[in-house]
Amino acid sequence: MLAGLDQVAGAPSDIGRLELIVRRPVPGERETLDAGELTFEDGLVGDGWLARGSRHSPDGSAEHARQITLMNCRAAALFAGDRSRWMLAGDQLYVDFDLSEYNVPAGTRLAIGAAVIQVSVEPHTGCQKFTERFGLEATRFLRSAEGKPYQLRGINARVVEPGTVSVGDSVEKVPVT
Repeated sequence: MLAGLDQVAGAPSDIGRLELIVRRPVPGERETLDAGELTFEDGLVGDGWLARGSRHSPDGSAEHARQITLMNCRAAALFAGDRSRWMLAGDQLYVDFDLSEYNVPAGTRLAIGAAVIQVSVEPHTGCQKFTERFGLEATRFLRSAEGKPYQLRGINARVVEPGTVSVGDSVEKVPVT
C-alpha cells in the first residue's frame, strides 16, 4: 500500500473533480447519483445521515460536523480497487482532490458545483465496517505515520452554502475573505 501513496499524493491540490456521488438511504444500501442536492438540514438529500444519528454524540443524534463525508478517489482505488467497489467505503462524495491535512485543514471551505462545504475538525477514521470490507492491513495503513497526514479515510464536512453537485463538477478551495 505504501507504493500506492504516491498516486494518492499526486491528486490535484487546487482544482479537482467530483468523481462519484453515493447516497446511503438506509444502512447497507447505496445509490449512485449523477447529481445530488446538498442542504443545511439534510446534508445530501435522501441520505440517511440525519435519521441514522451518530455514535459520537451523547444523545445519538446526528452531528452536523459529520454531515458530508468525502474520500479521495485515488485512496478509494487503493483500498477498494475497481470503481464499482468505492462506495463500500461508505462515503458520499468521492473526489480527485488532495484531502491531506496540509491541503484542507479543518475550517477549509470547498466549492463543489453550486454548493460550499466546510471541513470539520472531527476526524474521519476507519471503522469496523471499513476493516471488514478492506482488511486490517488497510485500516492500519490509513492510521499509520505515513498514511495519516493524507487523511486516506477521508474527511468530514458540513454544508455552509446549499446547492446542487454533479459528477464532473470542479472541487476547489474557497479563498478566505
